[in-house]
Amino acid sequence: MAAVRVEEVLAAAEEQEAEKQRSITVEKELELEFDLGNLLALDRNPPAAAGLRGAGPRREALLRALARDNTQLLVARLWELPAERAGGAGGPLVARLPEPAFRLPREKPPPRPRPPTRWEQFARLKGIRRRKRTSLVWDEQAKEWRRRWGYRRAGGDPARAWLAEVPEGADPEEDQFARLRREKRERVARNELNRLRNLARAHRAGTAVPAAPLHPTGHQSREELGRVARVARVSTASLGRFQPRLPKEPAEPPSRSGGRKRRFEPLLGNLAAERSRQLELLRDMGSKKPVLDITRAVNKQLRQEEAEAAAAKGKKQSQRGKRGRRQQRAGRSSKKSGARRQQQQRPAGSSTGGGKRKKA
Repeated sequence: MAAVRVEEVLAAAEEQEAEKQRSITVEKELELEFDLGNLLALDRNPPAAAGLRGAGPRREALLRALARDNTQLLVARLWELPAERAGGAGGPLVARLPEPAFRLPREKPPPRPRPPTRWEQFARLKGIRRRKRTSLVWDEQAKEWRRRWGYRRAGGDPARAWLAEVPEGADPEEDQFARLRREKRERVARNELNRLRNLARAHRAGTAVPAAPLHPTGHQSREELGRVARVARVSTASLGRFQPRLPKEPAEPPSRSGGRKRRFEPLLGNLAAERSRQLELLRDMGSKKPVLDITRAVNKQLRQEEAEAAAAKGKKQSQRGKRGRRQQRAGRSSKKSGARRQQQQRPAGSSTGGGKRKKA
C-alpha cells in the first residue's frame, strides 16, 4: 500500500510540474514583434475564424486565452532584460527598458506655429534664403578671432574709435563722433520698435478679436501706450512676473482665474481614471441614443417659448394700434360729413346763436 501511495504522489507532482510548464510555455507559428520600451507586443498570427464568429462564451474564452498567451510572451521577454534592486537590497526588482521603437501619438495637440515676422514675409516674397554664418570672424586690427556681433565684436564700435572719417560733402564743423552715437541710438530705437511691432502682430494673431495697431502714430493716448507696455512685458518667458515696473506704472489687476494655471491630466500614473474615461468615450460612441443635456435643452425650450410669446405680444399690440387708428379715422370722417350735412340743410339767412352780431 505504501508503494502505491508513493507512486501516486510522484505522478501527481509530475502532472503539476507539466501543468506549470504548459502555463508558461506558449507556441506560436509566427514570432511576435516586441517593443519593450512601450511594453508592446504585436501578434501577426491570424486567430481562428470559427471561434470568433458570433457572440458568446466561446468567443470570449478564445479572446481571453489569446490575450493571456501574448501577455505571457511579453512578460517572458521582460524577464530577460537586465534588472536591479531599487532602493537597496530590500527594494523591488526593476528592469531597465530599452528605447521605444514605435512612435505613439501624443495626447495633447501640438503647439501652434509662430506667425512670421515682417522680415520673414518679405524674405519669402523676394526669395531670400537664410544663410548660416559662423559667429566668429578674424579681426585684422586685434589679430584674433572675435564675435561678429555684440560686445567686443570684430572691427570694434565705430562710435568708440579714436579716429572718425569725415564723409564727402558733410559739414566740416560737425562732430562726427556725436553723429555716430546718434545713428547708433536711432538704430537701437528702430530695432526695438520693430520688435514691439512683431510682438503686437503675434498678439493680434493669437486673439480672436482684432486689436488696434501698436505702432507709433504721433498722437497715441495713454491707454494705447499702456497696452503696448503690457504686451512687451508679457513677452518674456515668465510672462512679466519678474520684470521691473516703471516709476508711475500701475499694478496689474488680478486675473479672473486668481493666478491659477491650467492643469492637464498626467500622461502616466492614474490608470484607473484613464480607463474610466476611455470606457465612457467608447460607451458614448457605441450607444445609438444621442447624448442629451437636460439642462441645456430645457433652457433652450424656455428661451424659444419666451421669444414666441414676445413676438405674439408685439403682433397683437401692432394690430390693436392699427385698429385704433382706423376707428379714429372713421370717427373724424363721420364728424366732418355730419357737419357738412347740417350746413347744407341750414337756410341762407339764419345764423347760429353763438355767432357774432353786428352793432346797429
